[in-house]
Amino acid sequence: MALSAQQIPRWFNSVKLSSFITATQLGKQFQRRGKTLSHGFSAQPQMSSDNCFLPWGFKTYRTSSLWNSSQSTNSSRQEISSAQSALLPSVNEQTQKTQKIPSFDSELSLEALDDLPPLSPLQPVSEEEAIQIIADPPLPPDTFTLRDYVDHSETLQKLVLLGVDLSKIEKHPHAANLLLRLDFEKDIKQILVFLKDLGIEDNQLGTYLTKNYAIFSEDLENLKTRVAYLQSKNFSKAHIAQMVRNAPFLLSFSVERLDNRLGFFQKELELSVKKTRDLIVRLPRLLTGSLEPVKENMKVYRLELGFKHNEIQHMIIQVPKMLTANKRKLTEIFDYVHNVMSIPHHLIVRFPQVFNTRLFKIKERHLFLTYLGRAQYDPTKLNYISLDKLVSVPDEIFCEEIAKASVQDFEKFLKTL
Repeated sequence: MALSAQQIPRWFNSVKLSSFITATQLGKQFQRRGKTLSHGFSAQPQMSSDNCFLPWGFKTYRTSSLWNSSQSTNSSRQEISSAQSALLPSVNEQTQKTQKIPSFDSELSLEALDDLPPLSPLQPVSEEEAIQIIADPPLPPDTFTLRDYVDHSETLQKLVLLGVDLSKIEKHPHAANLLLRLDFEKDIKQILVFLKDLGIEDNQLGTYLTKNYAIFSEDLENLKTRVAYLQSKNFSKAHIAQMVRNAPFLLSFSVERLDNRLGFFQKELELSVKKTRDLIVRLPRLLTGSLEPVKENMKVYRLELGFKHNEIQHMIIQVPKMLTANKRKLTEIFDYVHNVMSIPHHLIVRFPQVFNTRLFKIKERHLFLTYLGRAQYDPTKLNYISLDKLVSVPDEIFCEEIAKASVQDFEKFLKTL
């Protein structure tokens, strides 16, 4: 179809642009193969007399006398074509296989311009364009705080709103990697719903998740299975919620471990099922902590302090923390109460809370009573003072009802120690 006079310049410009792009791409391909193709030939795009890139512009370093400035443009094109045909066969064959080059005389469609490669991100931009670019500040490659990521992470923002203390979580080496990989809707929301159904209140979620952020890595079905196991052991829903609050890592342990721990305490202490369950409800950390302190303290009570097995049972049921108390503290308190204050085993068993008392408090009050002549701990005699009254009441009641003195007198006495 013939072109109108108005269409001819537009068609010719499109031909020149497509030919220019093709020649540039082919030139890059040959430059990657090597600068020199063979024996003095190099693939370099040449400019014709009409200021258009020739599709193939090979020049030779051995010039010929045939090149004459008086020749016309047509003869120049013919000689360039003969020079191309004089290339080594391998080069000609390779170039023919690479791509068939369109000539200026062939008609190119305007749609070919749509197939151009996208602009490179390395393409230079003007100052005006650079000013209009808005980029977020980059995340630090290495940081010691999660605060730098809060503005970029929806998950961290919502955890902060729940009351989670990120400053405590970031002290753990792998906590940041875990939280930053989580999606709130997909990974966290279902855990929050599970905890609320379990009995954890909204104002308790922040504290709980701060201590046990690793619960987000647990499978939800595994968590439900562990709760079902506790229910099968007749732990009520209220007791399970209380245990989870007081021992945040409880649900992170498998059913096998929970079952082994319950069996250990029932067998080691020779307790009934009900008493074992009551013991765990009062101190659920027995299921999550190490068993070594428990085993060591059992030996201390029996071999070093001389308590009988039934006495140990009674004290532990009354004060479960005695199973995990510091060994040195236990021995120091017993030595002072039994050997200095002359209180026998059976009276200590009646008030085992004395092992939860600070030793200096026991010393201060005993020395004050001794100073007043009222340190009488024998229940068969008058003015008997039990361990309960000695260490469990505040100073005002101790001075008024037990020591029969004023608080000022007690404070003056303490200054003399």
